[in-house]
Amino acid sequence: MKNPYLILILLVTLVSCKSPEARMPESVKSGSFLKESAERNKKLNALEHKMIESIMESNPDKDYIASENGFWYFYTNKVESDSLKPVFGDVIDFDFNVSNLKGSEIYASENKTYVMDKEELFTGLREGLKLMKPSESVTFIFPSQIAYGYYGDENKIGTNVPLICEVTLNNINKNND
Repeated sequence: MKNPYLILILLVTLVSCKSPEARMPESVKSGSFLKESAERNKKLNALEHKMIESIMESNPDKDYIASENGFWYFYTNKVESDSLKPVFGDVIDFDFNVSNLKGSEIYASENKTYVMDKEELFTGLREGLKLMKPSESVTFIFPSQIAYGYYGDENKIGTNVPLICEVTLNNINKNND
């Protein structure tokens, strides 16, 4: 062994020239989580629809309307003459209160100014406001998936809570753009 450093350098060079090997995954996802989640959501949706149907059956004097967006509503005060409804960019002023399906109030009557489709508002209420005319009052029943859904509002509304919202549209300021 004339030069041990030369042999060591030659050995390290040979070992370091090896091509990298692909690592195998530790576990393989089968997609079962998504299937289970979809099944849970279907069951939750069916349960909420039964609860909403029982509310509607217990109030036969109300004329409930099913919207194409997946919620139900009835007019407390309907305006027949005016055809003005809010559209994208209009600034609206409305009052609303929020309760759960048992009627327990979550948020008391609150006045809100909102720019249609340009500010944050949960899906159901945003679509419900588009159906209203100035000075109309409507009671909406929203399943949880178009209310605050899985996350809630991170304040008073919890996970997967269907809501009843009583809304009065006070004013529409048309966008002139």
